[in-house]
Amino acid sequence: MLATLIPLFDDKMTVCAYSVFARKENLFLNPNYAGGARFDGAGTVHELEVVSSMGVATLSGGKEVFVPVNQFSIFAEISLQCTVPPNKVVLLMDNTILPQENYIRRVKELKEQGYRLAIRKLPISSFEEYKEILKCCDYILLDHVKIDISKAKIYFGKQYPNIRLCAVNVDSKEDYDELVKDGGYDLYEGAFFRMPVKKSETEVSPLKVNYIELLNVVNAPDYDLTDAADVIGKDPALVISLLEIVNRMALNSEITSIRHAAAMLGQKELKRWINTAVTKELCADKPSEIVRLVMIRAKFAEGLASDFELSMQAPELFIMGLFSALDIMLDKTMEEALDMVQVSKNVREALLNNKGDFAKILHFIKRYEDADWEEVSRILVLEDIEMDNVYNAYLGALRWYRDLIPA
Repeated sequence: MLATLIPLFDDKMTVCAYSVFARKENLFLNPNYAGGARFDGAGTVHELEVVSSMGVATLSGGKEVFVPVNQFSIFAEISLQCTVPPNKVVLLMDNTILPQENYIRRVKELKEQGYRLAIRKLPISSFEEYKEILKCCDYILLDHVKIDISKAKIYFGKQYPNIRLCAVNVDSKEDYDELVKDGGYDLYEGAFFRMPVKKSETEVSPLKVNYIELLNVVNAPDYDLTDAADVIGKDPALVISLLEIVNRMALNSEITSIRHAAAMLGQKELKRWINTAVTKELCADKPSEIVRLVMIRAKFAEGLASDFELSMQAPELFIMGLFSALDIMLDKTMEEALDMVQVSKNVREALLNNKGDFAKILHFIKRYEDADWEEVSRILVLEDIEMDNVYNAYLGALRWYRDLIPA
């Protein structure tokens, strides 16, 4: 099993829901799956397995999850496969579900059971013939490139006033900003929120300079705990966070100073905590999804280390994941951002030049995030990696993030 989450944003860059996409088989190892065998077990919604096993709290922070259903699985006993409240699940249909009586009746049944409904891949020419299904839908996903939103807004406003319009394939921040400015869409999906910075826009704020100083202290070889503690002392938020984590570890200990707290945590754990805590603070003025993205990337990369035969470099891979959006955090190009922090050659080569063994893992993670299952499957075969190992590493990263930053 492979599974990933793709966020849907509103016009304030706040994540409102996630789409869950899963793949049960590796096509490269099961070529007959591309033929008739792909319909074996078609009544099972694999994405619901993921949702039910993880729960919406861990998977999406309690937000709605969009789950794709096809012309076969829509007739399955979905209520038996789903153990989470139906109002948290949006069944995502496509144009394989036809505007015929048997489908229309089933869609209405699911609506009555409390599930929310969405439809995608519907051409404009089909809107009228799908009217009975559209009446039941809470969302429609539209390719913003292929549709005139001003006309669509009027049409849906009159015909289906309760349906929410979602722009998909929004691949640049410029596109997102323009769509928000024009209005009409309620949600947006695409890679726009994590596109690399091509040109520096602003100077780094003094507060972020302090955070960068702290990163450089703890990522230096055999760093000094007292130096780290002194830099932590410059930021009240970090001081409070440090004291909270130390108090959880040693309930009966009396913390006398920041240096004392740092010493109690220890060099290795302090470094790990600082890298994650500072990354969160660097993202404070960015969409919350950036924090989630890099944290999960970091833990996912660490979890994949042994499968890519890089077990000894797991801590470095963790740092690579954390810093994989450093350009976005600092509003600098990646080269300028990496010049400001101290990272290993392996991390720098991967993030800046897409070279080395670390780059291979970063490429894999990014393709996994996009649900590019063909490329993911190809790499799994080349590297002789089991799908279940990857799935477990990803779920482990989700659980770690849930515990690190509760919803």
